[in-house]
Amino acid sequence: MPEPFAFEETQIRKLGGPQGRSTMFFGAAQAAHARLTLIRGDGEDGVSFTLAGDEHLAGRGNCAISFPDDTFLSPVHANFLYRDRQLLVRDEGSVNGVYVRITTSVEVAAGSKFLIGEQVLSAQPARMHNDVPEPDGTYFSASMPRPAVFEIVQHLRGGERGRVLRLDSDSATIGRENNVINFPEDPFISGRHAEIRKQGGFFTLIDVGSRNGTFVRVEGEQVLRHGDFVFLGQQLLRVEIV
Repeated sequence: MPEPFAFEETQIRKLGGPQGRSTMFFGAAQAAHARLTLIRGDGEDGVSFTLAGDEHLAGRGNCAISFPDDTFLSPVHANFLYRDRQLLVRDEGSVNGVYVRITTSVEVAAGSKFLIGEQVLSAQPARMHNDVPEPDGTYFSASMPRPAVFEIVQHLRGGERGRVLRLDSDSATIGRENNVINFPEDPFISGRHAEIRKQGGFFTLIDVGSRNGTFVRVEGEQVLRHGDFVFLGQQLLRVEIV
């Protein structure tokens, strides 16, 4: 794993005078506004990356923030940049996206992906099923579609669609057990993890106090705040504004 952005320990020189005060030299640490701390698999803090420049590319390739062994990262996956005295993250056209943890609730558009445990999901209005015959007049025989308000789609590795869950109410809880939607095999999902509600043409996603959080995929770029968590590839990073 590469070393964090290089900045040496701040040097101090003594000034003359009765107070004997010291003055720090200017350097990269003075210019930095934020840093990213990697959260290890055991939940402890790992390496930190000081964001001392204007832009900071992250990915699997030759980037300032590089994780060369993470095959779920694109070579250039994301960019952490400053604009108008704010830190933003921008998806640089990655295959698997950039996800930011929500704190309470957030609106999500139909089809937008969100991450719960190891499950990549999206919500969309229930599709209409047209029962029309083939050109020769034969109707296709299969299970009758159940009435539904919206659908939750599971996205599998490799880009395939997994389970499609049709829901006949305007809200559903998601978790490991005793929910409308359950993933009992996923150890990173809490017993009751999140709730999703259909409200008009959009959805509201709510984290209900899960241990590992609920993440929404960034569309384009997003402002980051102190304490935010960003997930890219298999790397979880905590944002610290200094």
